[in-house]
Amino acid sequence: MNREITKRSGGQVLVDALRIHGVDRVFGVPGESYLAVLDAFHDAEKAIDFVICRQEGGAAYMAEAYGKLTGKPGICFVTRGPGATNASVGVHTAFQDSTPMILFIGQVARDQMEREAFQEIDYRRMFGQMAKWVVEIEDAARIPELISQAFHRAVNGRPGPVVIALPEDMLTDIVAVADTPAYKRVEIYAGEPQLDELLSRLSTAKRPMAVVGGGGWTQQAVADLTTFSEAFSLPIAASFRCQDLFDNRHENYAGDLGLAAGPKLIQHIRDCDLLISIGARLGEMTTGAYTLIDIPVPKQTLVHIHSGAEELGRVYHATLPINATAAGFLSQAAKLKPMPAPAWTEWTRSAHADYLENLKHPQTPGDVQMGEIMEWLRGHLKPDAILTTGAGNYSAWAHRFYQYRIFRTQLGPTNGSMGYGVPGAIAAKITDPSRTVVAFAGDGCFLMNGQELATAIQYDARVIFLVINNGMYGTIRMHQERNYPGRVSGTRLTNPDFAALARSYGLHGETVEKTEGFMAAFERCEASGKPGLIEIRIDPEALTVKQTLTEIREQAIAQGK
Repeated sequence: MNREITKRSGGQVLVDALRIHGVDRVFGVPGESYLAVLDAFHDAEKAIDFVICRQEGGAAYMAEAYGKLTGKPGICFVTRGPGATNASVGVHTAFQDSTPMILFIGQVARDQMEREAFQEIDYRRMFGQMAKWVVEIEDAARIPELISQAFHRAVNGRPGPVVIALPEDMLTDIVAVADTPAYKRVEIYAGEPQLDELLSRLSTAKRPMAVVGGGGWTQQAVADLTTFSEAFSLPIAASFRCQDLFDNRHENYAGDLGLAAGPKLIQHIRDCDLLISIGARLGEMTTGAYTLIDIPVPKQTLVHIHSGAEELGRVYHATLPINATAAGFLSQAAKLKPMPAPAWTEWTRSAHADYLENLKHPQTPGDVQMGEIMEWLRGHLKPDAILTTGAGNYSAWAHRFYQYRIFRTQLGPTNGSMGYGVPGAIAAKITDPSRTVVAFAGDGCFLMNGQELATAIQYDARVIFLVINNGMYGTIRMHQERNYPGRVSGTRLTNPDFAALARSYGLHGETVEKTEGFMAAFERCEASGKPGLIEIRIDPEALTVKQTLTEIREQAIAQGK
């Protein structure tokens, strides 16, 4: 850290600040609006790896995935106007996923503002509702102060994204300013009266259930959750796309809530008398469109632990609201005196048995059985393998039929944003090259960021991409058939040969049209020494895990739709 007051350009002050705050990798697309920063990165290239992406949406997703994987703010740099609008998809994802992230945007020069200059946007208004904080740095001497504030805001409380606009002329100003120290993470703990009340509620419960999710988790928090669960024989359910917070093989694991939630788990949530939410907001996807828990006062006794005070009482009136981080609360919960022979041991056992029953995959139409493929992947992949998904019905296979065993092996957008799986996987592989990374994408989802295959090749990110191709926007087609049966509009897709496309980028490419061809194709990808892609062509009738396309349509017609 530079304690001396030396004269530097704004761009140099900024890059020096990033180094002080522990940034070792940034993702972005270059732009003339922040050339002074790019120049400063040139001299810091041994300390900070600048991953050049092919589109700002992909870059922002990579930064979000990095933040989710490491717990440190993911850093993204984009240019003004179109670059910022492209990157907004990653900011929205980071906000709903409670992921620490900082987006830096080159901005027009200060003397050109409020003229609708070339690519000018007011980012305070644009990002106001999808970021924790938006700031435009107008004085280069304030860069250390405001960057420090940005890092503190991104990681503390409910984690989330911060957006910083950088007027290009400000970045070339020469200023004499001292640096700030590195940011500090702050954990929030429950009070002793709250812990006492929690124990009291547990002592009278007959059917408790815990739901875990949200951001700000650590490896230690996951270990403490296991200790807490075992001490009280407490069943654990994961909120939407947070399945890697608890070993899915553990006898206390009850399953995940979301698109692939088992019907018996849903009933367990309805029937429980004490619901302990740790870190989860209990949003729409986790609660089945807010139907599992009554609003505003749940019929279950609700203990809601969340790091954002603004979330407590926002939707649900909790019996016991606790403003604490998951890590802070669980460090205390792990030390609570175990409860001997709790009354709900059989309840917990049955919840796990129901989860195991839900692992059994159904037979679906066509020559490719995704259930068999997922069963093989469960046995083949190492426990630390990372699976990424975007949005679409295909993702239900990775949610329902894979078992996440250790922390940070699942990366997916809880805001249901398409195009995430490919860039998310690339960021994960670049961040930890020793781990196997498998990206799941539908045919529609893949082509929203398929150009980032070029980034995978450029940085030797040996991801295995699985493109599950049914020739349609499957989720929308599903809703279409349920509401307007037989009236297909806007959901058909004409696709390229995905394996050939992958080979044109330099990847190993394969096409699978029968279940038995997948296993060998996957192993050839592993042995290829480069990124690989497998296009899995599935029958359009296999529209969901539970129902065929025809069954969905016929059910809707029978209901008079």
